[in-house]
Amino acid sequence: MKTLVIGTGGREHALALALSRDPGVSEVHAAPGNPGIGAFASLHDVDPMDGTAVAALAASLGVDLVVVGPEAPLVAGVADVVRDAGIAVFGPSREAAMLEGSKAFSKEVMAAAGVPTAGSRTCTTPEEVVAALDGFGPPYVVKDDALAAGKGVVVTRDRAEALAHAAGCGRVVVEEFLDGPEVSLFAVCDGRTTYPLQPAQDFKRIFDGGRGPNTGGMGSYSPLPWAPDDLAATVVETVVQPTLDEMARRGAPFVGCLYVGLALTAAGPRVIEFNCRFGDPDVQPVLALLDSPLGDLLHAAAVGRLADVEAPRFRDGASVTVVLASAGYPESSSKGDVITGVGRANGVTDVDVIHAGTALADDSLVTAGGRVLAVRAVGYDVADARARAYAAADLVSFDGLQRRSDIAAEPLGVVEGASLTDD
Repeated sequence: MKTLVIGTGGREHALALALSRDPGVSEVHAAPGNPGIGAFASLHDVDPMDGTAVAALAASLGVDLVVVGPEAPLVAGVADVVRDAGIAVFGPSREAAMLEGSKAFSKEVMAAAGVPTAGSRTCTTPEEVVAALDGFGPPYVVKDDALAAGKGVVVTRDRAEALAHAAGCGRVVVEEFLDGPEVSLFAVCDGRTTYPLQPAQDFKRIFDGGRGPNTGGMGSYSPLPWAPDDLAATVVETVVQPTLDEMARRGAPFVGCLYVGLALTAAGPRVIEFNCRFGDPDVQPVLALLDSPLGDLLHAAAVGRLADVEAPRFRDGASVTVVLASAGYPESSSKGDVITGVGRANGVTDVDVIHAGTALADDSLVTAGGRVLAVRAVGYDVADARARAYAAADLVSFDGLQRRSDIAAEPLGVVEGASLTDD
């Protein structure tokens, strides 16, 4: 199988790397990719947002499967153009991708499907926002209705901060706060059938102890020894399958990865949000532990034959990912800082350095984004994988490097956002 991965970040690097290690995959291409992907795959300078160019590249390469990584091309309809060209593509249509493209649409679908989720109000005026905040009370949860690269959500006890965030958006969704540890569950879907992957947890806040502003993710781990053994099965039954059935009823079958962000509350799992693609960095440890072919799984979903392939299998052990971010992140980012030590870190046994925001300049690897690299390790258990990840991360340096020191640290299953529960 020849494959083409669309995107530039850590998620795309992790997907391309897993495909390259699949014995059934003969070629891995990426557009445009990044320097890390370029170490083992062929890169092509094509705009991920240009569906016509992506389809033309896929046709010229004769690929059997296109995997669209980021949400923006999916919401823009890139998968539709590729699919219309007769090429198998893993990724939802423009209409189905609205599960992430619009928080209000997502809530509407969940309500119709009977999916357990947070109470919410969709607001278009300051007066509506004020009423919703007062109705739900603190902690306040305010979400930009549109795509915001993982940083469109504010969860705070500060009412002024919540109002300011809403004022900077267009339409917003104000929700009740769900108290409980968060879990990421990725469901591979072909429109009718779904297979869940192993659950993971990520760490959204920039500082240790779950403090500071939200980011796109500062680290993650899998499996979750504290989560219920039947969590994935429960979420498929109560969340994923009802959502697939509702989307099919609407004439917009969901083909791709339905990312279910959950809070494990005292009343059971409740959905925080849907995304229409794999999460980053939380899918990285999951892919590290996948012990069955990724190419067959994604291709079967793309062509509507998921039930014909085996359910995903996962190896024993655990995996931990630690993100290295640039100076100023998440409010800004520093570009052009020279990165050293990546080769040494990659040389550590059972470690992969995943590129998220890097570039080549004058033969040097430099920073080119907020989240720069992710150091991923596999170990016997979470503690072993964590020790390996941090030992390898210690070998990497660049000016202004930021990282958390408590990714996957004991106690596990803690609630991010420590300041939200402070008296």
